[in-house]
Amino acid sequence: MTGAAAALTLSTVSFASAAPAQAGDSDGLTRTVTGTLPAGSPDFVYLPVEVPRGVREIHVSYSYERPPVPAGTQGNALDIGIFDERGTALGGRGFRGWSGGARTEFFLRADEATPGYIPGPVRAGTWHIALGPYTVAPQGLAYEVTITLKFGAPGTTPRPVHPPERAKGRGRAWYRGDCHIHSVHSDGRRTPAEIAALARAAGLDFINTSEHNTQSGHRAWAGLWGDDLLILTGEEVTTRNGHVLAIGTDPGTFVDWRYRARDNRFGHYVREVHRARGLVVPAHPHATCIGCNWKFGFADADAVEVWNGPYTVDDEVSLADWDNTLVSAARSGRPWTPAMGNSDAHRDPDPIGTPQTVVLAEDLTRDAILAGIRAGRSYVAESSKISLTFTATGGRARHADIGDRLRVPADTPVTVHLTVTGAPNCTAHFITDQGTLHTTPLPPSGNGTAEWRTTPSYATYVRAEVRHPPVLPGLPGPLAAFTNPIFLGDD
Repeated sequence: MTGAAAALTLSTVSFASAAPAQAGDSDGLTRTVTGTLPAGSPDFVYLPVEVPRGVREIHVSYSYERPPVPAGTQGNALDIGIFDERGTALGGRGFRGWSGGARTEFFLRADEATPGYIPGPVRAGTWHIALGPYTVAPQGLAYEVTITLKFGAPGTTPRPVHPPERAKGRGRAWYRGDCHIHSVHSDGRRTPAEIAALARAAGLDFINTSEHNTQSGHRAWAGLWGDDLLILTGEEVTTRNGHVLAIGTDPGTFVDWRYRARDNRFGHYVREVHRARGLVVPAHPHATCIGCNWKFGFADADAVEVWNGPYTVDDEVSLADWDNTLVSAARSGRPWTPAMGNSDAHRDPDPIGTPQTVVLAEDLTRDAILAGIRAGRSYVAESSKISLTFTATGGRARHADIGDRLRVPADTPVTVHLTVTGAPNCTAHFITDQGTLHTTPLPPSGNGTAEWRTTPSYATYVRAEVRHPPVLPGLPGPLAAFTNPIFLGDD
């Protein structure tokens, strides 16, 4: 694994000395492996398993000790997955599934597999169970892995059915979506059918599958799309140095996650996502969970998720950090990185569509939605009750919308106009490269307008925020919605 995150390969588990079970023997052959990983273990530990001919199914279960640890010290957490006889090399040619820490057992065979795992032939050769010691207690991580091979006729692998690339749509319009949702195919608790129903109830037009480190869910949506719901396929690439969404990739695309920022591999997988026609979107970049804080930088990002789930302090930090990138882009002339928001919903009561990204797209198709996100023609709202329009006008009746540039000379008067519906008791804010320069309370009904005049020499860009009343005095209130910027001036 040269150039990848550190890895260790254990001694091989062999079934060669055991007599093959008879076809139909439900018990099969079983081996159990125990061991202890010390603190400071490599990111990945591979347990080779020699699989003989005639195996119909592989079943794996595991457990590990969780001893008490001193306050402020991380305890044990051990993830698991599997690679087939094609090997564990980066790129995932042999990848057959990953459940992280969400399951204690899994199986796979030709016709079926545990969610998170890929059905397919169980061929003879050396398979590898992948253990990921996410955190290790000072006492070490004692584990037990049990492998059972079941013999018999292999069965037939069904041809996967993937979502279509277009829904009916309304032509050029604003479409609402949530691109960060988890189902039972990773650490979520909802089925795809439940997610599709909740997405429709939330007023969404599109969603994106984003399971942790597996593409198994791409084939799980048969019969759940429709004229009213576009389903994109992707992945949440969950590394030890942050998480990144691959949005709208070709169905069946797997994006490897077994590297850190120090390994200089991220750029390669950015290109893999782009070759699969998807977007690269760092997720919750300032989240406080272990391994969640984004360390790879934003130079390769197509957009960044600055609002993740119900609005919290780390979202406020992400929003401010993203705003700083707008200043840098405007000064340097480099392209700017749009922002988006998603729910990261896992289970009840996590609301799907809180927040949601509202995208101006030419139609409700995969390519059009991704183009709108990439261009920043979007705003983020906490629910479908909230709608915004945000424009800038100046010069000879020139006009710009969200994500655009109003190209007028530096001293030209510019009028910025915001219309809001569905945000009761909120306040509208206009933010520029100097900070917040205008604030307008909205009517109690939540339907109102705000207007402000400036020039490009005074404001390099303008974006809008709609906020609830402050929870704590002296601090900004939680977001109800925000827009991507409108840039002002010829440059």
